[in-house]
Amino acid sequence: MSHLNITKLTKTVGAKTLFKDVEFSLYPGDRAGLIGVNGTGKSTLMSIIAGEMEADSIVMDHPKKYEITYLKQEPEFDETLTVLETVFSGESPILQLNRSYEEALKNMMVDSSSTELQEELMKIQEGMERENAWDINALAKTALTKLGIDMYDQPIGELSGGQRKRVALAKALIEPADLILLDEPTNHLDAISTEWLQETLLRMNSAMLFVTHDRYFLDAVSTHIFEIADQTMYTHKGNYGDYLENRAVREEMAAASQQKLENRFRSELKWIRRGAKARSTKQKARIQRFDEIKENVQKENDNTSLELSMQSQRLGKKIIEGQNVGMSFGDKHIFSGFDFLLQGGDRIGIVGPNGAGKSTLMKLIAGDYEPTEGKLEYGSTVKIAHFTQHLPEMNENQRMIEYIQEISNDYEAEKGVRLSATQMLERFLFPSNAHGTQIGKLSGGERKRLYLLKLLMEQPNILLLDEPTNDLDIQTLGVLEDFLEKFPGVVLMISHDRFFLDRIAHKLWTTGTGRIEEYQGLYSEFIKEKQSPVTHDYKIPVEALTPEKPKAEAKTAPKKKMTYKEQQEYAVILEDISSLESKIEELEKEMAAAGADYDKVRTLTEEIDELTKQYDAKIDRWTYLQELAEV
Repeated sequence: MSHLNITKLTKTVGAKTLFKDVEFSLYPGDRAGLIGVNGTGKSTLMSIIAGEMEADSIVMDHPKKYEITYLKQEPEFDETLTVLETVFSGESPILQLNRSYEEALKNMMVDSSSTELQEELMKIQEGMERENAWDINALAKTALTKLGIDMYDQPIGELSGGQRKRVALAKALIEPADLILLDEPTNHLDAISTEWLQETLLRMNSAMLFVTHDRYFLDAVSTHIFEIADQTMYTHKGNYGDYLENRAVREEMAAASQQKLENRFRSELKWIRRGAKARSTKQKARIQRFDEIKENVQKENDNTSLELSMQSQRLGKKIIEGQNVGMSFGDKHIFSGFDFLLQGGDRIGIVGPNGAGKSTLMKLIAGDYEPTEGKLEYGSTVKIAHFTQHLPEMNENQRMIEYIQEISNDYEAEKGVRLSATQMLERFLFPSNAHGTQIGKLSGGERKRLYLLKLLMEQPNILLLDEPTNDLDIQTLGVLEDFLEKFPGVVLMISHDRFFLDRIAHKLWTTGTGRIEEYQGLYSEFIKEKQSPVTHDYKIPVEALTPEKPKAEAKTAPKKKMTYKEQQEYAVILEDISSLESKIEELEKEMAAAGADYDKVRTLTEEIDELTKQYDAKIDRWTYLQELAEV
């Protein structure tokens, strides 16, 4: 079987050892998500496997003909090539054949009467047929279109950074390879493109190793989780939800000081397992049960969610109000007629297509732009922190501790607790032995994390976050999300991260139509409502094919009463629900006691999942019967 086996992988950068004697294997069909805190060497490891960086030591065992495709975070291109020429620029014979075919088509457009060109095109077409190269050609153009690139003849040099990354992703998807390495493939993708990418990867037979901060994507695609920590690699079989489950069990066995971390993993696991569906009306009873459990856990350990508790400046009654706000740049109209009133505790996600004015709206609120229509009014107590996509220039010779001390070395956190700059860095996952590190030696993700901490330490009461999740590791995102859930001020965020928006945003401002509309609900629900099944090849639920009854008919229809059989069912259904809850709780206790016996944990997880399905069905049934009982 064609597979890759790596042993004795060690890499040191300067005085820092990233990993030592790492070993793992990847077989066809394996899709391993690579996770770890920024700076632990995820991108470095992938670059070593791709042959673009040398390791201190490594043994790579694979067949002689073993092709590896590598999508970098920052792809490099020949600026003179077009989009399609770039996608077909690989060295494999099938890509060379496609390049020849596209070139022959161009030549024919210039001189369609040439017999020589016609014969050349016919010969290439025969080769395409013989080598089954048509599939690659179709996949390339489909991938570009799905990723939002439809100008195939546009020079690469004219594309934005996000567009270039999407072209590189399309190239990586079509190149014949035994192993595909993807470094942050979901950066610069909207939710629909991300879901298309998920489905595409699930259909591929190549082995994959990928880095991503998108936890929904990680959960949907991965068959393994590789975690870099403590200079080694831990391998976990299963998807991200399985990893969280196993890690939660592992943390339960650790010292009591790790209780906060364990609870954060469990909280995140709940979100992964229940998804957007759990916030629908029919799931109300289950949400209430979950909230009660969460409340009880916090009563037992009131430090559970204090990973990054901070004070903010007090907000007055008046925050920010917009009246008929509009923005244009010359003849280019962005949006108009937007009225809004920010209120304390608002958590608003700004979503829409690329180029639809999301960052422009945020810059207006930040005061970087003046609206061309309408006006903005600010309360006297407003203090804004604006986290932009592009970091401001940082002194690369300055040390981390000095960078934070510029703001304060004595910070007052919640409940009068005072923290030093060193303690604040530790809470943001910078170990004390690294505080003297120069900024120039930090990874891109570490710099973003440091800058974000500096903004938060300024104690703003309004946070404007423009793509804060890009390049941040999952563990940092968990800390940030915990903080944002408790932050007493207002948060406006732009993000393509579905998990992040689902967890934090209470409502959405949507752009892309020349106006800004407000949507109440989860981002995942919004995407499903706006998604076109025909355009994006998604399966249509059976219930979506059932036409709704006209409203007039619904008003006049007689209310259904409970039958005798339903009355009998209603009399015992709460006992059934309670019994299922007890069984689930018992199995959860068994799982906690299983320790590192991951086979038993997996079996218990499957049993819990099955009982949870029964529990959900009972809750749905109880909701229906309760409505009948009220007639």
